[in-house]
Order: sequence, then C-alpha cells, then structure tokens
Amino acid sequence: MHTVYSDKHKLRDAKIEIHEGKVVAPFECPRRAEIILARVISEQLGDVVEPEFYNLEPVLAVHDAGFVQFLETCASDWAAAGFAGEAIANCWPTRTMNSPHIPEMIEGKVGYYALASETTVSEGTWEAALASKDVALTATELVLDGQRAAFGLCRPPGHHAASDQFGGYCFLNNAAIAAQHALEKGAKKVAILDVDFHHGNGTQQIFYGRDDVLFLSIHGDPMEAFPYFLGHADEEGQGSGQGYNVNYPLASGATYEVWKAALEQALARIREYKADVLIVSLGVDTFEDDPISFFKLESDDFTDYGGMLAALDLPTVFLLEGGYAVEQVGINVVNVLQGFDRAAG
Repeated sequence: MHTVYSDKHKLRDAKIEIHEGKVVAPFECPRRAEIILARVISEQLGDVVEPEFYNLEPVLAVHDAGFVQFLETCASDWAAAGFAGEAIANCWPTRTMNSPHIPEMIEGKVGYYALASETTVSEGTWEAALASKDVALTATELVLDGQRAAFGLCRPPGHHAASDQFGGYCFLNNAAIAAQHALEKGAKKVAILDVDFHHGNGTQQIFYGRDDVLFLSIHGDPMEAFPYFLGHADEEGQGSGQGYNVNYPLASGATYEVWKAALEQALARIREYKADVLIVSLGVDTFEDDPISFFKLESDDFTDYGGMLAALDLPTVFLLEGGYAVEQVGINVVNVLQGFDRAAG
C-alpha cells in the first residue's frame, strides 16, 4: 500500500489550545505525523510518495469561496490588526445572534468561521492545509487509477471542517474533497466511513442533502463528547439525502465488542449501498489510552477491523484524522493498514 506524505504538514505548528479551561500545547501536533511515517517505513508497509499539486478547484467544489479566502489570509490579517500570537475565536454567532452579516474586522471573522475556540489559526496553517488536501487527492487518484488501497497521511486532519467552518483541528475537509473528486472522475456512489472517536460533523453537513455520498460515523455520543451538537442517531439526511447519513453514537467506555458491532452494521449498510469507492476517515483516537477520548480499543483491535474493511472488496482510500496517544499513534494506524493488506491478499 502506498503512503502519500508531505513535509509541509510541519508548517502547521500551533503553540496553544484551550482545553478544560487551561491553555495547553495542542494535542494535534507535528510529531503525530512523524511517528506514523516512521512506523510506515519500519514496517515496510509500502512506498512513500510525495503528493501531486492540485489547485483550489477541488476545494471550492465542497467549501464556500469566502471561507477559503478567509483561511488563506487569516494569519496575516490577524497580525496586520496588531494582535499577537495565534488567531483564536472569542465571540461568534450563537443561537440568539443568527446574523447573515460577516464582520469585516478579523477578530469577528475568526468567530464567524470558527466551530469552536480550541483551534487557532497559526502562521503556516493555510499552506499545511493545502498540502493536506493534495495528500488526500493524490491517494484518491492512486486508487482511481487501479490500486486496491492507498493511505493519505493527512495533517492537518479534516472531518470537522464544514463547508464554511473550521475547528476541531480541521480547516479543509480532506474526505469530502476526495469524495467529490472521485465523483467528478467517474464514480457514481462513494461511501465515507468515519471511524474517528469524534463525529465527522463537517462531512455530515457537506453531504447531508445528497444521495451520491453515503456518510457513516461511529463516534462518542454527542451528549458527552465533542463536537456535541451533531452526531445523533436520528440525523439521517434530508431531501434526496434522506437515509444516506448514518450515525452510530456510543456511550463512554465502549469496548471493542460494542464498537465492532456498530462497525458490522455500517459495513452491511455500505454493501447494500453498492459504493464504487470507500473513503475511510481514519482516526485512531478510539484507543484506550487516548487523552481526549473515552473508548477502550486496544492496539490489536485496529488490526482486526482493518481486515473487516478489506472484506468489503472496494477500492479504499484511507485518510488520517485524529489519534492523540502520540507514542502509540503509529502502531495503531499501521495496524489498521496492515490488517487491511493481509486480508486483501
């Protein structure tokens, strides 16, 4: 299995995050990608390749143009306003301030486009996000060109990024960009399976009214877990998308037995859908020792479910999302990919 990787992820090196009322070093850090890459190489998973360059057209196919422009200039606009440090939201439209007007002041713009306040926009974020979507698109092209599977080592991740919102460490939605690209290259149906601990709210929002993308997410119950306001089982799509959005929220402390039962249901739904391509939003923060999650998967479980994914017998694109037990993140990601490879033969 080829791994697509870009050193440009290092340009996203934020220094602060707000967590449980404290300013801490971000859990999503450059070291995550470096540890995963080292494990890919040491386990001889396959060739590591540089991404091809793609312009903004695939991005604008799923993201609002004003939002994209905001991301491009946010860090420089923040500095030009005389603000020190990283751009961070401290005021945004709430349930009682639902206004269509986008502020001109950068502080207001950050709030308008922010999902939450834990994620800052730092210098280099835009360049890293662009490289991450190139990683996703290149991995998708490898699969569309005939490879059984490919791994896009995307950083920053993407599944929390909505059509016009960033947050949860995500800026551009790599899985959505890849899915739309696959459709434009000839696929008729794409399934996106999100196995990250956190609900893929951005991916859900982007495809909620469509039937050419089946979105399925297994995640911590939003009554207890970030991003809190989406991810319930009764969110099933709308309009032509009715029935094509499937959520499996699980309670705190869910074991692999419980998680695997949800995965089996999701795989049955994908088979019924008859997808042409499978995109896996591969978050390994379901691990028992993850610092910001509450599932109980062990490292060997990742190998097991990698084999289950292979049994779908679909062209498969793996795109990195979360996973913050940094010392084990390489083991757990590569276990999924090796489990897939071994089962796929």
